[in-house]
Amino acid sequence: MQLDLNLLAALDALLEEGSVAGAAARLHVTAPAMSRSLGRIRRTTGDQILVRTGRTMTPTPYAIAVREQVHDLLQQVQGVLAPSRELDLTTLERTFTLRWHDSLVALGGPALLAAVRGQAPGVRLRFIAESSVDTPELRRGEVDLEANANRPSAPDVRAENVGESRLVIVVRQGHPLTRVRAVTAEGYAAAEHIAVSRRGNLGNALDAALARRALTRRVVATAPTEAAALEFARGSDLLITAPEATTRSAVAGLGLVVLPLPLELPSAAVYLSWHQRYDTDHAHTWLRGLARTALTEAARSSA
Repeated sequence: MQLDLNLLAALDALLEEGSVAGAAARLHVTAPAMSRSLGRIRRTTGDQILVRTGRTMTPTPYAIAVREQVHDLLQQVQGVLAPSRELDLTTLERTFTLRWHDSLVALGGPALLAAVRGQAPGVRLRFIAESSVDTPELRRGEVDLEANANRPSAPDVRAENVGESRLVIVVRQGHPLTRVRAVTAEGYAAAEHIAVSRRGNLGNALDAALARRALTRRVVATAPTEAAALEFARGSDLLITAPEATTRSAVAGLGLVVLPLPLELPSAAVYLSWHQRYDTDHAHTWLRGLARTALTEAARSSA
């Protein structure tokens, strides 16, 4: 049996895009050429791969079953066939997609972009927002680097701790807690809170720490980003609990005050994550180094 690796690339594109037109655009070929490739794939596998359902195409059970395997095989083939050459940053042209927590974009993004532009002017960075649900883009190679407080559990995703910051309270100037000698756990619990959660969760580890003291707090709202939560706090008596490093640069300009948290909790960690397929990618390794430095130094200077 003669194998055509072009069919593997075509199959991967068809399974990812779910249409002939989308796969053709992805591989920069014509739609008729992609239709012919689909026909060859069907004859080779003995399966329809995609079947028409109204105006859309639906993958067959076989196609669904082999989707991830096909993608992984293609990545392995590309890794084997791609020549290993020295990285020339002056001629490198590549777009990296970074999904970072919004506060980390503000904290370390400018320094990272400046470093990238200074070394590789042909490289572009795409910072995209975090989703409210866990997504597979990192494993599928559609996101190059993630940076947030979550340590991935998937065995094929690397994670590196690039910084830590203690949790603090953020309130407006003149908030009742700013007029006490020291914030107590009881006073903290009695205040009204706004939580930062991209999933809209009303509770977190803070509530467990309070429960150990037989205390509860009242979370009256959640905001998907720290920037949004800070806007709530600046015009009300709501308080926010957040990592000091990510809030330090914003509070002064918004008329907010940072107070110590009267609870013993571990520092908030920042993890830089990527898929293992990029372990030996020279350009990706270079970018990881710059991102690591930007986040580490930003967290250190904000502490």
